[in-house]
Amino acid sequence: MLKSAKNLRGWRLGARDGEIGRVKDVYFDDEGWTVRYLVADTGGWLAGREVLISPHAVRGIEEEPARLVSVDLTKEQVKGSPPIDKDKPVSRQFEQEYCKYYEWPLYWEGPDLWGAMPAPVVGYVPGVAEPAEKGQPRSGDPHLRSLKEISGYPIHARDGEIGHTTDLLFEAEGWAIRYLVVHTGHLWSGKSVLLSPAWVTSVSWEESRIHANLERSTIEHAPAFDDSTPLTEEYEAKLADYYKIR
Repeated sequence: MLKSAKNLRGWRLGARDGEIGRVKDVYFDDEGWTVRYLVADTGGWLAGREVLISPHAVRGIEEEPARLVSVDLTKEQVKGSPPIDKDKPVSRQFEQEYCKYYEWPLYWEGPDLWGAMPAPVVGYVPGVAEPAEKGQPRSGDPHLRSLKEISGYPIHARDGEIGHTTDLLFEAEGWAIRYLVVHTGHLWSGKSVLLSPAWVTSVSWEESRIHANLERSTIEHAPAFDDSTPLTEEYEAKLADYYKIR
């Protein structure tokens, strides 16, 4: 089942021994197109400190009316985790420190989406799944970006601009981003459509835009997406057939 990254903002975060705050933002990487962290605003509990919550800790996501993300951590663990600097991007050095604190594997080391694993493992025990020898580690500069940052980015097709990004839809298990939600036209006109990351050629953070390897008309005439209704298999099949012939 696909989840909306935008809808998670404001949801409660529940640790094993109490609430630890609310989801403020979502960090994803624009290389593997996967949600890597939830940003937790701890509110008055930790004097407004913000910390990262990895999908490795998420036990479940409860929809309406609970609007709760349950995590397999204690409040003491969260309290001792490295705080993020609100004014700076998350660095690879910080991620290494963060993963070392929780004893979680580095997702960029190994051939799979989560290093040696295709999905994050709640209750991961070091040594159970070591990085495989095949493949090259994903290293170098981090590609972490926030949903808040990317929201509103214009989509540039091969022949010009066509709408802007409003949301990301990700898989509940592996946290891989399946679609970007794009609103075509202007704010009060047009429609929403889905765009696969496979069609994204680059994300220019300097220019605040996303480049897609499609024509404007292809994106504009894609099947309309209604975020108020569940995404069905029939709709995804229709979407796949539409883009397959483009």
